[in-house]
Amino acid sequence: METETQKNNSHYSLISPAISESKLSTYSPLKLGILASGSGSNFEAIAKAINNQKLNAQIQVMIYNNPEAKVIFRAEKWGIPSVFLNHREYKNREKFDSQIVTTLQEYDVEWVIMAGWMRIVTKILIDAFPNQIINIHPSLLPSFKGIKAVEQALKAGVKITGCTVHLVDIEVDNGPILMQAAVPILLDDIPETLHERIQVQEHKIIVSAIALAASRNQVLSSS
Repeated sequence: METETQKNNSHYSLISPAISESKLSTYSPLKLGILASGSGSNFEAIAKAINNQKLNAQIQVMIYNNPEAKVIFRAEKWGIPSVFLNHREYKNREKFDSQIVTTLQEYDVEWVIMAGWMRIVTKILIDAFPNQIINIHPSLLPSFKGIKAVEQALKAGVKITGCTVHLVDIEVDNGPILMQAAVPILLDDIPETLHERIQVQEHKIIVSAIALAASRNQVLSSS
């Protein structure tokens, strides 16, 4: 049975850096391209933030690679263009990424957001959008890289895990960290319950981290 302490801890999180919107430098409206492979809950968090004027951006296109991905229904709901690119139809990762780059450029994308994108990216994509590709991962990186990060955390017996938003480089789940949120692991957690709580924090920090990255770029470009 869940104790009162566990109930309280289940809602606890720590986000760092804790930056208010007022402290972010003004940045020009962002032209986003979203890459997604699954349900698209982070995609919808971004779309909602834009709609509620919490993020100065527009989603130009959503690219998905899984024909069964539910993200397509979210894109339709928000009236956002979507493009299906099946990675299985390409000879290698480089050919696939070349087509992704072409599509993103056709939609005039400036920032690429990997929101549940279950593909390893290559130098082709990274070089096309240097320091402007953002990924979210369900662990406190550098711990538990790769797939099944939530299961890895439970198996390791750690007491705190969470999620990380970072800039993408050639190494998987690597690159400069923009923002992290810590989530306690409860005694009776299973992958589904822990992942559900991590996702709540993902939806918060993905939006803030995009704004933070854009704000930093604005400062660097104006200095």
